[in-house]
Amino acid sequence: MLDQIFNTATMDYLSRGMSAANLRHEVISNNIANVNTPKFKKSDVVFESLLAKELGLDKKLGLEMVRTHDRHLPIPMKERAEATVVMDESTTMRTDKNNVDIDKEMANMAKNQIYYNAMTKEMGSFIQRLKTTISSK
Repeated sequence: MLDQIFNTATMDYLSRGMSAANLRHEVISNNIANVNTPKFKKSDVVFESLLAKELGLDKKLGLEMVRTHDRHLPIPMKERAEATVVMDESTTMRTDKNNVDIDKEMANMAKNQIYYNAMTKEMGSFIQRLKTTISSK
């Protein structure tokens, strides 16, 4: 019973989003720590676009399957989106072949912190709604 309550799609998406934000924080911190390391290439975390693809929210080319009736089987998701780290080797910012821009990284850190705070607030709100539903008579 509790498994059905807590293992919902909302909890899954929020927990994966929070994990991605945590990983992104580590990657940005690593980029900032290596701002003066010669030949260092920055990394980034890709998650939101993969999640959009999983949910079918990305723009698709070609024909799209559609459910024409509520009793039809749902269209299965092909793969589960997980946060992945990608290295940016395409750019070079300075003569020492380092491509870390400290201003961009600090802005990305602030943006990621806001994203993480929003996810934790939504998770807390979701759990509070569950608690209220369970305890109401």
